[in-house]
Amino acid sequence: EEKENLLHTSIGKIEFDYLIIATGADTNFYGSQNIEKYAFPMKSIQEALQLRNTIFQRFEDAINTSDLDKRAKLLTLVVVGGGPTGVEVAGTLAEMKLHILPKDYPDMDFSLMKIILLEGSSRVLNAMDEVSCNKAKLYLEELGVEVRINVRVLDYDGEQVFIKDELSIPSKTVIWSAGIKGNLLDGLSDSVHDQGNRIKVNEFNQVESIHNNIYAIGDVATMVLEDYPRGHPQMAQPAIQQGLNLAMNLNRLKDGQALTPFNYKNLGSMATIGRNKAVVELPKYKFQGFFAWVVWLVVHLKSILGVKNKFVVLLNWIWNYLTYNLSLRLIIKPKGDKF
Repeated sequence: EEKENLLHTSIGKIEFDYLIIATGADTNFYGSQNIEKYAFPMKSIQEALQLRNTIFQRFEDAINTSDLDKRAKLLTLVVVGGGPTGVEVAGTLAEMKLHILPKDYPDMDFSLMKIILLEGSSRVLNAMDEVSCNKAKLYLEELGVEVRINVRVLDYDGEQVFIKDELSIPSKTVIWSAGIKGNLLDGLSDSVHDQGNRIKVNEFNQVESIHNNIYAIGDVATMVLEDYPRGHPQMAQPAIQQGLNLAMNLNRLKDGQALTPFNYKNLGSMATIGRNKAVVELPKYKFQGFFAWVVWLVVHLKSILGVKNKFVVLLNWIWNYLTYNLSLRLIIKPKGDKF
């Protein structure tokens, strides 16, 4: 309740002086109930584990059926969305097909296994430079991924992926990474809502047309500026920088000082496609290949909390790199899991 400065929660009502909305974003299925029901999103650890278990289960089912059409459908993995998530997932699946799964299923005909990446725009990694986009597409195709651009998915019933103006694709596994939407809170005025379930904010991250004590940051916020007419990209760096700027402004507010407007510093973007294959775009430099892959590893290793955790992750990476092996292939799922 905006006017009463009251927040309704699962543990009761909470009064506030200042409210910061940082509820993040979730998968956007664009209103398709079938896609939401049957496709696999990738926005949480739970969803990632469910996808992992499902892929392994698909192979168990495929090896135990003599129906070649059914086996092909089980071994066809479709990734929808050619952004960083879709590209990295497709690349990972392709490397599993080439180096890992044949060890576990030596009798499987892997020519039946297809990894198809569908992208609605004219290129993958559409937010990056054209050189990076073309290089990423080349890397994927070298790994055996079928990349199809300008393809719009209309529906998915758990068996067939229906595509506009094209034949459907038989597949039991669709990974949906085609978009995100903000996690809105009930009770805000409709006037503050923007496209994609985002909240319109000013340059100080204050929610527009509301009292100055309510803020929104990160994926759920839209700050329209000349350089960002649709708001900042829904990625980690804008959210981190908005959080830091808002923390500073709250301290300035406490001291009676003027607020400092948010100024986004683009630190670059990157995506890894597979072993020794990545694309990196920094403010002054753009590069691809092995060095880009090393930079991606260093950046992600740096973001892991704790020296011990960094060391364990590094050892795992080195082991996986040298052995082309995964340490755990158990299928873990709750009783009654429909997948």
